[in-house]
Amino acid sequence: MSHEIIEETKSRMHANLEHLKEEYRGIRAGRASPAILETVVVEAYGSQMKLKELATITSPEPKQLVITPFDTANVGLIFKGIEKANLGVRASVEGKTVRVVFPDLTQERRKDLVTQCHKKREECKISIRNVRRDQNEHLKKQKDIPEDDQKRLEKQIQDLTDKACKDADDLCAAKEKEITTI
Repeated sequence: MSHEIIEETKSRMHANLEHLKEEYRGIRAGRASPAILETVVVEAYGSQMKLKELATITSPEPKQLVITPFDTANVGLIFKGIEKANLGVRASVEGKTVRVVFPDLTQERRKDLVTQCHKKREECKISIRNVRRDQNEHLKKQKDIPEDDQKRLEKQIQDLTDKACKDADDLCAAKEKEITTI
């Protein structure tokens, strides 16, 4: 039983860190990445679809992405979806493709991105601490676990929490460095 609690705690905290990594992939640092467009939703075929379901995204240059739709009839819809997403990029239709150009980051924009990173890190750490609280409450409800074992498990859960929070800080510091490097 105690092993299951620790494994579940590890798993849930790891999921929070993976979510933070996904969030950070969507924040543009110095170069264009297809991950930045993963949040773009396009109205196609009568429903909301993710851009990556409708087209291939390539990066021919560091500050540029080229989107090639599987169905060329969707070029205009993809363009509108990118404009609607308001990502701070310049999109243009060129024949059967959409070209997305990323402007150089200003110092002010870099500061905004760093602030976003810190906010996302704090949200992750709150989620991690919520996992700790939930697991500790679950542990207290278990009447068949001796008090000594319960204290030991609480300490293990706290150690996992500390490690996960440090990992979140490390991810944030790496992303901040990536953003501020010119």
